[in-house]
Amino acid sequence: MPKTTAHRLLGVLCRKGFARRIGIDYAIGDQLISLAGPGPRTIPGTRRIVLPYMIRLYELTRQTVNLAVSRGLEVTYIERVYGHTRVNSPSDDVDRAPLHCTATGKVLLAFNNELNASFRETGAMQKMTRRTLAGPAALDRELQMVRRNGLAYSREEFAEGVACAAAPVFGPDGRICMAVGVAGPSANSVTPEVAGMVRKTAHAISATIAKSIAGMAGRQKADGPGVSLL
Repeated sequence: MPKTTAHRLLGVLCRKGFARRIGIDYAIGDQLISLAGPGPRTIPGTRRIVLPYMIRLYELTRQTVNLAVSRGLEVTYIERVYGHTRVNSPSDDVDRAPLHCTATGKVLLAFNNELNASFRETGAMQKMTRRTLAGPAALDRELQMVRRNGLAYSREEFAEGVACAAAPVFGPDGRICMAVGVAGPSANSVTPEVAGMVRKTAHAISATIAKSIAGMAGRQKADGPGVSLL
């Protein structure tokens, strides 16, 4: 259809909540997401594997623990563990946040080449706070450090007073499938010790997922054709 018609229709969809504007691009709106129901979250069947690790990480840090995946060109938080002292964040009500200024988002960008390329094509790096990374070159340098250290940080880049550390969780195929992170008050909450716990937790989750999937494959092979494992 003509571009003017498409633009007019997108305007209507945005006003109704079925689409939303992100920089020069458009994404699915909250109204459409709620009608469609939740989409694919993680590797099927892994919630029971991941959740105990998240709870343990919360017990060790007493800070909010997040599990995140990418949806479109944003981070979507699919699981959270927190206590009464939960740090306030703009993502609390919507369970999503930008990729470039969150620790989980940086992890996803660093280890997912397709997502990184799609994000670069948009050219949109909205400045959320005075500490948000300024431009693609700064983000590139940050992502190189994330790949080298297996850890990403956000120090008041998404919200004032909030600091985060995150690490990648890999699937059995070696590709990143989600990111686990800890968020707390910026004043000395995300220490090197806490960041180390995050990375150790992510490694443990990755190993357990790989072991679980391999075990399921072995049982399925032993059961033979015609048997479906749910």
